[in-house]
Amino acid sequence: MCNRQSICYRPIGIIRVPIKDPKDIPRSPLNGQHITATIEIFPEFAAGLKDIEGFSHLILLYHLHLSKDGKLLVKPRRARKVHGVFTTRSPNRPNPIGLSVVRLLKVEANLLHVQNVDFVDGTPLLDIKPYIPEVDQADDIRIGWLQSE
Repeated sequence: MCNRQSICYRPIGIIRVPIKDPKDIPRSPLNGQHITATIEIFPEFAAGLKDIEGFSHLILLYHLHLSKDGKLLVKPRRARKVHGVFTTRSPNRPNPIGLSVVRLLKVEANLLHVQNVDFVDGTPLLDIKPYIPEVDQADDIRIGWLQSE
């Protein structure tokens, strides 16, 4: 039961992708450009897809359902040193929420076909937002420890 001390979300859909094991997830969505996924939006949320076909990219927020208890210090695959979890894309986080920008290929009723995949089959989808370059891109970007390792 949800109360002031807990936050509850209900999935709006489920992501279907040929990746079954987390160790097979591409290291980044760019490495997953050749992989496509089908997102099934549950019928009660399908009306929210109206006009989505006009967007080339979408931001997906999802529950990292296979994630383990989050550690605050982690060593990412491409790092030489340990870093704070909030400076990484580790799936093992205090709140296992994933975020990906995907390319929308086509829409068929309540099914979205996307590419640039970095999640596993059966991932519960929490929300979709349109990617809007004027809003979502930033100037003068720094990438912290990634610049030096």
